[in-house]
Amino acid sequence: MARIAGVNIPTNKRVLIALTYIHGIGNAKAKEICEKVGIPAERRVNQLADSEVIQIREAIDRDYIVEGDLRREVAMNIKRLMDLGCYRGLRHRKGLPVHGQRTHTNARTRKGPAKAIAGKKK
Repeated sequence: MARIAGVNIPTNKRVLIALTYIHGIGNAKAKEICEKVGIPAERRVNQLADSEVIQIREAIDRDYIVEGDLRREVAMNIKRLMDLGCYRGLRHRKGLPVHGQRTHTNARTRKGPAKAIAGKKK
């Protein structure tokens, strides 16, 4: 099992797909990494040589912010918005949608389960 950026990536999947298991790497970045290292797209993780795994690991460490560092950076950005007291920070603080979505209906993922209001029958 290959371990890259602190994540055990699945061995029987293609390298492109397996790299997306790392937080901060999606399809586009995975393809970019494979092109930099020179690994064909259809190669599977269990077919990689140790030297290729090391090349992938070094390319990710050198060029990308992933996993813990990325999570920390995002958390610090949200905390900065909340400390400033700007509109987006207030929405984060209240647990409401941040990007202008409606809240009259929907937004249940962000607001949590519906709470019953006493005496609200029609």
